[in-house]
Amino acid sequence: MRPFCFVRSVLICALAASAFAAPRTTALQVRESIILPRGWVRHGTPSPDHTITLSIGLPQPNFPVLESHLWEVSDPDHPRYGQHLSKEEVEELVAPHPSSLDAVHEWLATHGLGENDIVRSPAKDWVTITIPVSLVEEMLDTKYHVYKHEDSGDYLVRTTSYSLPEHLHEHIEVVQPTTMFGRIRRESSTSIFVDESADTQADVAQGQLTSGGITVDASCNTNITVTCLKEMYNATGYTPLKDGGNSIGITGYLQQYPNFQDLQSFYAQQVPQAVNTTFTVVSVNGGINPQNLSDAGAEANLDVQFAYGITFPTPGTFWTTGGSPPYIPDALTPTNTNEPYLNWLSYVLAQKQLPYAISTSYGDDEQTVPESYAKRVCADLAQLGARGISLMFSSGDYGVGDGNANATTQKCFTNDGKNQTRFIPLFPAACPYVTSVGGTQHYPEVAVSRFYSGGGFSNYFQRPPYQHAHVKGFLDKLPAGLYEGLYNPNGRGIPDVAAQGDYFRIWLSGKSVRIGGTSASSPTFAGFVALLNDARLRAGKRPLGFLNPLIYHKLYKVLNDITVGQNPGCGTPGFNATTGWDPVTGLGTPNFGLMKELLC
Repeated sequence: MRPFCFVRSVLICALAASAFAAPRTTALQVRESIILPRGWVRHGTPSPDHTITLSIGLPQPNFPVLESHLWEVSDPDHPRYGQHLSKEEVEELVAPHPSSLDAVHEWLATHGLGENDIVRSPAKDWVTITIPVSLVEEMLDTKYHVYKHEDSGDYLVRTTSYSLPEHLHEHIEVVQPTTMFGRIRRESSTSIFVDESADTQADVAQGQLTSGGITVDASCNTNITVTCLKEMYNATGYTPLKDGGNSIGITGYLQQYPNFQDLQSFYAQQVPQAVNTTFTVVSVNGGINPQNLSDAGAEANLDVQFAYGITFPTPGTFWTTGGSPPYIPDALTPTNTNEPYLNWLSYVLAQKQLPYAISTSYGDDEQTVPESYAKRVCADLAQLGARGISLMFSSGDYGVGDGNANATTQKCFTNDGKNQTRFIPLFPAACPYVTSVGGTQHYPEVAVSRFYSGGGFSNYFQRPPYQHAHVKGFLDKLPAGLYEGLYNPNGRGIPDVAAQGDYFRIWLSGKSVRIGGTSASSPTFAGFVALLNDARLRAGKRPLGFLNPLIYHKLYKVLNDITVGQNPGCGTPGFNATTGWDPVTGLGTPNFGLMKELLC
């Protein structure tokens, strides 16, 4: 009997042995194997007591039915438009087959794991266990190592291959953390402009700028405020209801926490009517929320201040999610280095009520995320869309590249062992069930140039039907042979839309600073989506839910088309912004007034 079993109840072990005295025995076969991604090196061996929270994804045999519902309730021309599914209806559609539940339960029991050791998702399509790495290695017939990322110095406890009993391959879709080497990162420019005082704006231009019949203050070219965004995007004078049933949410990872005192300073400067108001903080997986000014996160402050500043007095939620790298290999106490994004997703899928618009400013290079894992996470995001929730994700800050070097000298190699040069899309922005947001700057707007709006084509996900005509139109205009072999012309195109992404004036650790990144674009676009939801709820209509079919079928007609700029990377100039959809700024930026007129 293993030492691990001794730490459990003797009764549980005895019951497991009795219930499965004659367990099914089949040969172990490799379930997934990868080549160690570039930039990672083996550093050492984790302690046998290092704990891993293992997430086991069971197949969802009825997912095509869920997807069909998603298309119908999101298509503005369909009779079911807006008739979103309930949590319970979604769970029924993604539930695994009973035979999968039985097979996995039997397998876990043969390793001494009983019901008290197992956490199941409400739909029972995910099984989670927290066990020592030594037991994980036995169950998956593998060996974990500590790996170091050479550029960042981050450490992860991972393996490059794992196996399952042959009969379980049809009952288990994915097991993580195993081969997942993605380093979830915030999509924010590394440059922060610090002003000597809150009132110092020596570089702010004077006068006004006009485009498309909309006039904004000239200062908005170098100093983005809530007022600037409402002027640019035709929402001046619109105030949502406080108790109209609307809501907006922001996700937070990597020890990024918004500071309440900074928010009050921001409100005092930009949204005076919001002073002394706040938002709801929800802890996921032990996420904490320190409130020392020195702990304030630039990313979290940016997201919260602008998303809630645009939508005040709409109720806001911030999720602080724990369980993130880096692993500390020399620490005396073993630490958990699980990828935190799935922790958040598992939590929100279990909630009956959620904000109608949610923004995330984090992502990974698509190729660093195992395809099986990416597709499963994407399928889970579809569940939220079917429930009527709009999901916005930053498209990235590195053009068509991977962010590891200057855009003109990046060497973007594949991680498949062939080391081929290839453009690098971002995940989850590449998931076809979310809305990917690129970046613009100045007025009239152009593609952002202090960093570069992420965009391109997924290598994992095929181009969805809703964007076929628009993306094909762009590809048909490309010069013959341009970037041939560097991108997947049949892949899902990103981004879908764009918004301002640079020179945002926030408060950080008691100082007024400016910051940029598509991490500003995503909460900005989400803010205007929340305003539209408010207008629709006032009109007795339902919230917008999954946006993309609406955007590509109707809403593009009233967006501000961005036709100037490009997104360099991988040693190339990247793609050009042009008339219609492009992989730099998508179909354009919001025009709230026209969008409201069309939708309400």
